[in-house]
Amino acid sequence: MLPSSKFGTRIAGLTCGRVTKWLVVLAWAAILAVAVPMAGKLKSAESTDSTSSLPSGAQSTLVAEVADRFPGGDRISGIIVYSRDGGITADDRAKADRDRQAFARMTSTEVAPARTSQDGKALALGVSLPGDVEMEPLQKLQDQAKDGLPQGLEAHLTGSAGDRLDSLDSFKGLDGTLMLVAAGVVALLLLLTYRSPVLWMLPLIGAVVGSELANSVVYLLAKHAGLVVNGKIDSILVVLVFGAGTDYALLLIARYREELRNYADRHEAMAVAVARGGPAIIASAGTVCFGLLCLMAAQLKLNQSLGPVAAAGIVCVLLAMLTLLPALLTILGRWVFWPLVPKPGTAARTRRTVWDRIGSGVSRRPRTVWIASTLLLAALATGAFGVKSGLDFEHTYRTTPDSVTGQKVLSEHFSGGGGNPVRVVSEAGAADEVAKALRGVKGVAEVRPAQLSKDGKLAAIPTVLTDAPTSKAAEDTVDRVRDAIREVPGADAKVGNSAAATLDIARAQAHDRKVVIPLALAVVFVLLGLLLRALVAPLLLIATVVVSYFSSLGASWLLFKHVLGFPAVDDTLIIYGFIFLVTLGVDYNIFLVHRMREEVAGNPTDRGHRDGVLRSVSVTGGVITSAGAVLAATFAALAVLPLVSMTELGIMVALGVLLDTFLVRSILVPALALDTGRKFWAPSRLSARRSTPTASRPTDTLVGSGRR
Repeated sequence: MLPSSKFGTRIAGLTCGRVTKWLVVLAWAAILAVAVPMAGKLKSAESTDSTSSLPSGAQSTLVAEVADRFPGGDRISGIIVYSRDGGITADDRAKADRDRQAFARMTSTEVAPARTSQDGKALALGVSLPGDVEMEPLQKLQDQAKDGLPQGLEAHLTGSAGDRLDSLDSFKGLDGTLMLVAAGVVALLLLLTYRSPVLWMLPLIGAVVGSELANSVVYLLAKHAGLVVNGKIDSILVVLVFGAGTDYALLLIARYREELRNYADRHEAMAVAVARGGPAIIASAGTVCFGLLCLMAAQLKLNQSLGPVAAAGIVCVLLAMLTLLPALLTILGRWVFWPLVPKPGTAARTRRTVWDRIGSGVSRRPRTVWIASTLLLAALATGAFGVKSGLDFEHTYRTTPDSVTGQKVLSEHFSGGGGNPVRVVSEAGAADEVAKALRGVKGVAEVRPAQLSKDGKLAAIPTVLTDAPTSKAAEDTVDRVRDAIREVPGADAKVGNSAAATLDIARAQAHDRKVVIPLALAVVFVLLGLLLRALVAPLLLIATVVVSYFSSLGASWLLFKHVLGFPAVDDTLIIYGFIFLVTLGVDYNIFLVHRMREEVAGNPTDRGHRDGVLRSVSVTGGVITSAGAVLAATFAALAVLPLVSMTELGIMVALGVLLDTFLVRSILVPALALDTGRKFWAPSRLSARRSTPTASRPTDTLVGSGRR
């Protein structure tokens, strides 16, 4: 059962009262006075810890966790690679040596002379920097390398330092840009939806307020509860809050406009709108939150953190849309709808809408319609069979950053993994035996001298692989290395860094998909069953969102492969895309089916069921379409980020939401509801045969809060 009308009435009494509406606005002003300064600190709370992106308990994570026990282990390495096609000259060596001295001053560490490649066409200069180094020192390092290069010599910063610089640079200033793009898209679509010069501002205000509150909550969680956040999670939070928040606003405003035609007093109209529309919005948001929180069962820390971060965003924007927005609407009055001001006693429309025609068309042959719709979705889903997952380092960005170019040059002229060896950590007493075992592994090019930990108990053995650390061949070598050292008695050896971390992350993503996806489906199904007090409807609704997800994945892959030229999808896409499409798809299901239940409850006969389904399609079709368009557009805004993973996520969710909006929610679900008849509500009382209608729909009497 959805939250009771008493609960909705209490909210209405708080937000719509003639006095309390002003108190709500003042309360939000006080909240923002505290939240905005904290929200501005969210960037400073982003994790730079090397273990933050690694899976819990993996070998690479364990190696990273003991790094600070070694001298310099809390630092990251960078490699400046110089190359000349015709061969390195004396001037080139002099330039590299000048840089070496400059880097020593900049990093306050000793920098070894540059190594020369066997073909004589490249130099590699290694530097060490603090593990928490920010963008400015890295930029100075890169600028020093590129400044004053002899004619024909190229220089690139790669390694961990180069990768961090490119990552920081890719998100530099993009938080504000992404928010502006999302806000601009929402504003444009709201203008087209309402055709009012004022009304569009109110949902946007609610979304901005919800976003600031969400950022402040996430900052507190990151600062004091150990939640891991980074630029990707921040970006997802922005589009989710704007998209979902605007959806909630659209649904509430649509119900408010409907009730303004029934009530002369806008306070009463809003009270009815909140009491009747609020429970559906709360139930939808709650389902999304519980679905997102299933990510906490993941192994990867970033996946674990995305769940509570996104759920916090949903809760914060929900609070804004159910309290601040109603207060602002009742304060401003009916004129905000100008030029289409709803007046009491007027009909909502005078002509048959497109949604009436769609409903009538579906009702004539519902079985044919849902079978045809399912076949269409299944045809799109066939594209998912060819999906290749796992983006390599070269295709992480839509452009080619300096670190990627540098890694290519390094791999071409030096041993594939020479610039970024794997790190084997073992008990100090077994270091020699471990090194001996490593030398016999296929794919190992060099085993460097072991380094003892500060307490002398552990040994770290840098191991250079034949292949580039970003290659599949290097990952295969890591597996062979792990097999070889596992047999060394008393070593307790583990392999981390570079290719080992990439391998562990990929396997953790596979684990997370196997755990989180079934868990999310089970949770959403149980919640739908509790909300609707039925089994048939939840089963059908879950089936529609699953089919819609695979259709979106298939269509997206065809677009990525044949139009955008992406060689693979990022490992995060499958799990993130599923979570967002299923939870947000169920969101729209609840909006539609809640209205169906309300319409059918007054007359749960065969005829009453049919009329209720068609009525719900008619009254919710426009608002769900608008909500879907807004949500799709806000997720598509992720394409402004230079990361391929974010572009893929934005496009896939946008496509999926559009499929949900225009096909699943508007055609497939109504067709299934009509074809199954009253059994759609089984085993609830609505599924029982009744020869005569029961009491009419609930009266509009509410607690006097709306009439103060």
